[in-house]
Amino acid sequence: MVNALFNHLLDQQTALVNEGLAAWSRLLGVPRVLELARESQVHNTPHEVVYQEDSLQLLRYRRETPATYAEPVLVCSALVNRPYILDLRPDRSVIRQLLSRGFEVFLIDWGAPTAADRSMTLSDYICGLMKNCADYVVAHAPTTNFHLLGYCMGGTMATLFAAVYPEMVRTLSLMAAPLDFAGQAGLLQVWTDPKYFDVDTLVDAFGNCPASFLQGMFTMMKPVQNLYSKYTGFLEKLDDDRFLRNYFAMEQWTNDNIPVAGETYRQFAKKLYQRNELVRGEFRLGDVPVDLKRITCPVLLLMARGDHLVPPSQTAGLAPHVGSTDVKQMTLDAGHVGLAVSSKAHKSFWPGATQWIAARATPRAMMERH
Repeated sequence: MVNALFNHLLDQQTALVNEGLAAWSRLLGVPRVLELARESQVHNTPHEVVYQEDSLQLLRYRRETPATYAEPVLVCSALVNRPYILDLRPDRSVIRQLLSRGFEVFLIDWGAPTAADRSMTLSDYICGLMKNCADYVVAHAPTTNFHLLGYCMGGTMATLFAAVYPEMVRTLSLMAAPLDFAGQAGLLQVWTDPKYFDVDTLVDAFGNCPASFLQGMFTMMKPVQNLYSKYTGFLEKLDDDRFLRNYFAMEQWTNDNIPVAGETYRQFAKKLYQRNELVRGEFRLGDVPVDLKRITCPVLLLMARGDHLVPPSQTAGLAPHVGSTDVKQMTLDAGHVGLAVSSKAHKSFWPGATQWIAARATPRAMMERH
């Protein structure tokens, strides 16, 4: 018994010494950590701005080889965050997945609205700016339509566009897109309940929805993880360069917030979150009714089981309302952002998703023969 007690105490002491040495090793690496933070780079897939309107930029990503497919892909990013989450790092890039599959790829970067943009509505974005980008894409492509991919709020906007301009959309792919707000599947939906949240007062007071308000809201949805666990995990991995590069890239994006045009935010919160007008067939873009049955192209619904911002039911709920007979759902065991940047997403999920789009695309060689 004495020997057993002695060995137990010795093991504890050894563990403490080893942990102490590991802690010192991590602390001694702080200068290297700071250097990694300074060197952190995001959105480094080569691209050029091919169209610009006010703060909006349409990006075209460079290909090293000719595209395999005739129809390009147009990516619609969200208004609430910077779009480079879709091209965060070379090994965690949705853009590079599309390029490697053989597509010509364009991305809409909405930019940041100014105080003068407070009156911009979803109609201004969809029927104005987005339609102008779509016109540019088809004018520089061998086809009159394209594959449309939208992420988060960008997925909602892509759905609106596909319903109003169905002839331009070859396939519609939606990543964690908030569309069906029946019930109260997510915390964000509870918070936007009109019993608790006065959208009009917020917009009337600030003009645009402030970036700080949006960031605070997203942070408090998972306060322990965002305000504690994330930083303790960071301290434990100060000697892991790969982890640190990804960590600093994510931190850069997370804190690179932008406001949302006031009237657009008002519409989105009241007409979609609070009234669920889209799937109820009541939503309009200005004078144009949005009929989801007009979406007859193939539809791909991409969801994350652990998504705390957009529960899978909010995306999957679109399926019964579209006119398409080709609807596929793919679900990943990840969170909202993990759908775009997690290593597991890029090992198998995105190769499968891009293959689904490719199977419904026109091979460029076939078009050239005709």
